[in-house]
Amino acid sequence: MLEYAEYLKIIVGLLAILNPFGVVPVFISMTGDQSQKQVRRTINLVAVSVATILLSALFFGDAILAFFGISIDSFRVGGGILILLMAVSMLQGKQSSVKQTAEEADESIEKESVAVVPLAMPLLVGPGAISTVILAAHKSHAAGHYTIIALGIILISLVVWLTFRLSPWISRHVSATGINVGTRIMGLILAAIAVEFIANGLKGLFPILA
Repeated sequence: MLEYAEYLKIIVGLLAILNPFGVVPVFISMTGDQSQKQVRRTINLVAVSVATILLSALFFGDAILAFFGISIDSFRVGGGILILLMAVSMLQGKQSSVKQTAEEADESIEKESVAVVPLAMPLLVGPGAISTVILAAHKSHAAGHYTIIALGIILISLVVWLTFRLSPWISRHVSATGINVGTRIMGLILAAIAVEFIANGLKGLFPILA
């Protein structure tokens, strides 16, 4: 088990990576032609999909790394670099291409259901979020550790659900500049977390650096 401050850092970092506040404009544009009932169904499906993907990464991430023979320290460095790239894009007020490329965005416009793809994945839950959950899970093998992270994931899914339910209010009261400011703040938090991942991974790969 970790200190509660560590769990708070994991949950805040994961929320910063998902950044549902920054996805609100995309959500509104993708559901603009849906009825209120369809929008509510889409929001519910997005929240459930986010929880399902992240919980799968939490409980099966270690097995996937073992299957491919990837050490956790190598994964820390790779995941840290990935998150750092996302952070740099967020600091510039942009949607990172790590989450979704221009081609994927064009393709998603023609999809009837946008809840799972591209909203839940990759716009919210991309490689960075999955990497963060796998690395967090590896910090302890206690049942309580997994329970706390699982509850954090469910809490984050509820935040996603609430943010999208409030999206009409947000679009009326918060300007694009306000959303960009929030995105940049999240990007700064992510950059710090990414550097920590990379540093810890390098120490594990090269003990002489410790």
